[in-house]
Amino acid sequence: MTGSDTSLWRPLQVELDRWSVAGRAIKLWLRDDDAVAPSPALNRLAALGERFALPVLLAVIPMLAEPALAASLRAMPLLLPCQHGCWHRNHAPASARKSEFGLQRPAEELRAEIDEARLRLEDLLGPALLPVFVPPWNRIDPAHAALLPGLGFAGLSCFRGFGLGPSGGPHLANTHLDIMDWGGGRIGRTPQDLVAEACRLLAGQRDATAGDAELGLLLHHRDHDATAWAFLDSFLGWTRHHPAIVPTDPRHLFQIPVPS
Repeated sequence: MTGSDTSLWRPLQVELDRWSVAGRAIKLWLRDDDAVAPSPALNRLAALGERFALPVLLAVIPMLAEPALAASLRAMPLLLPCQHGCWHRNHAPASARKSEFGLQRPAEELRAEIDEARLRLEDLLGPALLPVFVPPWNRIDPAHAALLPGLGFAGLSCFRGFGLGPSGGPHLANTHLDIMDWGGGRIGRTPQDLVAEACRLLAGQRDATAGDAELGLLLHHRDHDATAWAFLDSFLGWTRHHPAIVPTDPRHLFQIPVPS
């Protein structure tokens, strides 16, 4: 590992060393939300993936995506597009947390809307589009999540704590660490906070399970400031060579074949 501030990264190295001693591994992967158009920030995200040889699951808003995005992504093979809801519209009551796919919406209405959005993305992105669904704000009622396999989705990705209901659903791979501080002004969280949270999350998984684990980083390239980009560079630089870390293609998490 390399880096200028070893005191910052020391707790994370200690935690990762514990995983190595136990002979256990952590699958590290990246998801980025809200893609709609080419931009310098999208170029920077693609460069990040190339630099660390780490594919990024790119959640694209279907009904807002611009045709120019397709041409850009053809030159960015490590950005793997998937469906990010439909319109990224909030349908929740004023007193509830934001959601596009809450239980208050009828299933038939959602089926039609999701299918229309999927067809638009397929027309726009072609075979590059992965059959993975990412709901805006990481929220979808489990009863609606159970509809997704019938709509052609092999995977679903939300945020830590989300679980499928008794009716099941697609393969689930949640993200765990959001690098943005939304309440504090849509800015990058401090490295100190993120390292401390990563250590807590990994320690919790180490104590709760006996096997390997996953650590999904949640990104939003359109909102990243200098703090967010710098953290990603440092975090991936510090972790990618540790024996406990397995840089992971998101397609493996959803059991989607990876072209050779």
